[in-house]
Amino acid sequence: MADGMLDTRVRRGEVMAALSMATDLALGQPLEFAQQSCVLANRIGRALGAHQSDLAEIHCHALLRYIGCNAETHAMAALFGDEIDFRRDFARIDPGQAGEMGALIFAYLRRANAGAGGMAALGAVLRGLLLSKSASVEILSSHCEVAQRLAERLGFGAEIQRNLGQLYERWDGKGLPRGLKGEAVAVAVRIVAFAQDVIVLRAAFGAEGAAAKVAARRGSAYEPGLVDLYLDHADALTGGLDGVTWSDVQALAPEPDLPMTDAEFDEACLAMADFADLKSPWSSGHSRAVAALAREAASRCGLPAADAQDLYRAGLLHDIGQVGIPLRIWTKPSAFNDADWEQARLHAYYGERTLARPPALARLGALVAQHHERLDGSGYHRGLRGGALSAPARILAAAEAYQNKIEPRPHRPALSASAAAEALKREARAGRLDADAVAAVLSAAGHAAAARKALVADLTPREIEVLRAIARGQSTKQIANALGVSPKTIDNQTQSIFVKLAVRTRGGATLFAIEHGLC
Repeated sequence: MADGMLDTRVRRGEVMAALSMATDLALGQPLEFAQQSCVLANRIGRALGAHQSDLAEIHCHALLRYIGCNAETHAMAALFGDEIDFRRDFARIDPGQAGEMGALIFAYLRRANAGAGGMAALGAVLRGLLLSKSASVEILSSHCEVAQRLAERLGFGAEIQRNLGQLYERWDGKGLPRGLKGEAVAVAVRIVAFAQDVIVLRAAFGAEGAAAKVAARRGSAYEPGLVDLYLDHADALTGGLDGVTWSDVQALAPEPDLPMTDAEFDEACLAMADFADLKSPWSSGHSRAVAALAREAASRCGLPAADAQDLYRAGLLHDIGQVGIPLRIWTKPSAFNDADWEQARLHAYYGERTLARPPALARLGALVAQHHERLDGSGYHRGLRGGALSAPARILAAAEAYQNKIEPRPHRPALSASAAAEALKREARAGRLDADAVAAVLSAAGHAAAARKALVADLTPREIEVLRAIARGQSTKQIANALGVSPKTIDNQTQSIFVKLAVRTRGGATLFAIEHGLC
């Protein structure tokens, strides 16, 4: 490898760092929450004399634990409203205590249905209470399945994948998805869940309050030995966590963190794109489409191959910051007001922040930060003007604008390809988008009918229709109404799809649809 090449290569640990930052945002936790938990879990593991193999699993599990959290976000938001607030508050309670769990669910159902008023609100809350248990099982099971599939794509082994399938299991067997009990739950899962809860509880209730809650959960949520160790050595175990850096986390990695090949990094970017797009039924496959369009446009503009590659990867990652914005913003059925825009604009900043660590990711993060900038300074998040925007940034902005227009959104139908093209040309004439970038993107997009895709996984054309509807977040009844058949027929077709795809949940099926370009 040539001198200096390592500075432009990304390591698997750095991808984990970026994903951990994204999941911090999605959970409503402070940035570096997962990294702090990685350090604390490592300290606990060492204090307990954990084997090196267990320490390796602890390291990865702490950073990857919630990479499946975007699965079924629309279902969670439909029940509870702001899913980020709900996740933050859920982390503070003991879900094994029916009173705590019931109070949380009731509070969020009331808030989510406050606008209905009177008996309508009461009815909605009661229906929500009836649905919440089965919905929670589906949602959390989807988190596990999607996390396992993404970990496999990122190149992690069987043990890491197994652990991600257990991420909501508990010491007392009251967890999900399999109700594992005691030592049947992997060591890394037990320690990381405890460490992350400790950090959340200390932030919410202080050191003494956290100690009391941890003690109350001894033998139920937590292994008794973990609780005893923490109560005896809390100060030593938690000392300095507020100042944890990524370098500290890297230093604890039990194995050398070697650079990824270009192919491995491309697959990692695809996995991160799919992680982001899972958040909303309206965004399924969006990032892959933007990336392909941007790369082809870069080639048509004659940019160097390295720039085209960067554009492809930045296109995949451009919406990773959306995970930190409540889904109610992205699914609002009417145009944004000023308050909505204040939140929506943050996603470009969050994307840049998530990718800020190593030089290669930071280079992509700089492009991601500019995908909504405009030449006249009317874009966001910095309001940059012409000369401050590179040629790749101008192409990415045009590619995203075009792809966004040809996709349906809750407040409007999709534009036709020709209407989207005319809209981009008007933006160029008004001085907001670069005219050459627009021309390249429109040339790359073409305006002929797309070739028919080959069948995937032996799915029939009707099963592909159903799978696409599942990926759009539609219920069995909604799909049945749209296709003019009975819900039972759709349920049977859904089960057939699950068997053919070797998945168990709607989240797993949605990820498959994104991976195979079926959205």
